[in-house]
Amino acid sequence: MHPVYTYIIRSLSDFYPEPEAKALAKGILAEVFRFSTLDLYDGKDRDFSEKEHAELEDILARLKRFEPFQYITGETSFCGLPLHVAPGVLIPRPETAELVDWIVTDFGDKAHLNIVDIGTGSGCIAIALAKFLPGARVSAWDISDVALDIARRNAERNGVHVDFKQVDVLSHISAEANAHIFVSNPPYIREREKTDMERNVLDWEPEQALFVPDDDPLRFYRKIAELGLVHLAPSGVLYVEINQAYGPETVDLLTGMGYRNVILRKDMSGNDRMVKAERP
Repeated sequence: MHPVYTYIIRSLSDFYPEPEAKALAKGILAEVFRFSTLDLYDGKDRDFSEKEHAELEDILARLKRFEPFQYITGETSFCGLPLHVAPGVLIPRPETAELVDWIVTDFGDKAHLNIVDIGTGSGCIAIALAKFLPGARVSAWDISDVALDIARRNAERNGVHVDFKQVDVLSHISAEANAHIFVSNPPYIREREKTDMERNVLDWEPEQALFVPDDDPLRFYRKIAELGLVHLAPSGVLYVEINQAYGPETVDLLTGMGYRNVILRKDMSGNDRMVKAERP
């Protein structure tokens, strides 16, 4: 292996488990310094300039403060699409890509869809749906102007049109009329779960996009469902990502509000993660 690879792992050994340190080392060399697989594994020295050495030390210092690597590079991938990310937005997760895949599978042969993404963050869900359902009209809401600026940049980068709007869903009383799909990955982590969270999430990702009060963990689902009862088209569909601890409770909430054909689906790790429901 290249000696710089070994140096990175050694530098991070007191901060990250060995498998994670190795993954970070490969990511740094491949994504930042453009090492090929051959460069990485043949072990030959490649002279680093003073500027590269300084850049590497800056990256290592930031990783030692548990700053997510995606924020350091400003880049991530979601559903195969390149996205810019920064501390003002959540880093998209693979589980959320499963939610997108569910929608695309259900509606891939439909045209003239009207989709609303509630709490868009980086724009990952809205942009992926606009990309993979090219006949759809996609709107996306977020309360954060920082998030909306990042989301607009990502939509332009990926060559799709999304109508972004600054909306506080908890106080919002109007929505797109006759939307066919509402989709959301809203805040759903209870405050008491903070003690179990990794520092790279807790110290860096936006709290506003993560947490809900312990005494009202389903507050966003209730509000989104209320809007759906009014503004989803007949037989319109609601898709949400959920806290794995509240799968049955989310199903009961939606069923109790009159939604039909409510389906709870597990993610790739076997955790309750997604719910689909049809407007009555």
